[in-house]
Amino acid sequence: MVKTVPDLENFVQSPVSSSQGYAPESATKRQPERVPFTLQDVRQAIPARCFEPSTARSLAYFFLDLGIIAGLYALAAYLDSWLFFPVFWFAAGTMFWALFVVGHDCGHGSFSKHRWLNNLVGHLSHSPILVPYHGWRISHRTHHANTGNIDTDESWYPISQETYESMGAPEKLIRFKLLLLAYPFYLFLRSSGRKGSHFLPSSPLFKPSERNDVITSTVWLLAMVTFLGALTVKFGLLFLLKYYLVPYIIFVVWLDLVTYLHHTEDDIPWYRSEDWYFLKGAVSTIDRDYGLFNPIHHNIGTHVAHHIFLSIPHYNLKEATEAIKPVLGDYYRKSDESIFRSFIRSFNRCHFVPNDGGKVYYQPSVNLKPSKLV
Repeated sequence: MVKTVPDLENFVQSPVSSSQGYAPESATKRQPERVPFTLQDVRQAIPARCFEPSTARSLAYFFLDLGIIAGLYALAAYLDSWLFFPVFWFAAGTMFWALFVVGHDCGHGSFSKHRWLNNLVGHLSHSPILVPYHGWRISHRTHHANTGNIDTDESWYPISQETYESMGAPEKLIRFKLLLLAYPFYLFLRSSGRKGSHFLPSSPLFKPSERNDVITSTVWLLAMVTFLGALTVKFGLLFLLKYYLVPYIIFVVWLDLVTYLHHTEDDIPWYRSEDWYFLKGAVSTIDRDYGLFNPIHHNIGTHVAHHIFLSIPHYNLKEATEAIKPVLGDYYRKSDESIFRSFIRSFNRCHFVPNDGGKVYYQPSVNLKPSKLV
């Protein structure tokens, strides 16, 4: 089961490995420099109601997303027009991403207080978009327990300059050029310096007690792949391309764009294990404004509060964020510039971190030419 907020509060001193659970506090070589507030300070500032999921409200968002997707498919099939398909592709792919966010809440246990319902809706949200629910849930839990820790984080963590210089051309191509299409590769291969697959119960990502969950999600995903294969046999590859593959690619772009921008900015610090602890790492992220897409993808850009308390449902994050701003002060980060400019700047400047140092920042590669847009 996903670690809840009280579990994290008991382990905020030390990083966690993806395969061995929480490290004991004695494993930390020295006490890191601390931020001027505690987890309790932040929690006390947030109204208690923000931590309470509403099953009815969560289900309403789930069925709303499904309804919109169904409506888009019905309209696309009815019109069957190449003039409409680009609109359908973007809208459906965006709604796939919104559906992913619903499953994301399920994975954190913030969808409802019922584990069985979280798992059911999580599979119903993630399997149709080829995400292994439990496999992703477990690796994402590792990310949340280790945010900002270069050595043990799981999602879009920076690599050292030495690692960057030793990377082969295919790996550099995926990570630094095709990064908005990287998610399927991550599911199969993980990221630089990490081994394992989200589909295999034997992967070092998972504990032995979690392997049945991984098998369950892999079976769900294989059922979806079989269904897509049957559609292809019956209606042809062009049918699959029009009605599934292009929206799926749009979804992957959304997922990579948003998760990349959560944690990639050249003035956000990263820490090595000896200088890291949970709360300091949790505030090393940034809130972003996606304009009209904010309500569509369930305010997933409201990310700082989510990383401190992952049990807050998405529909309470805005209220929680306003409550913690006075406590965090300058440690609260928010960008109001366009997503496009933010992405281009990070794309150009955020390639690796220094080989040494406990607190480090992204640096650009001299081999990549800066964009004229930033």
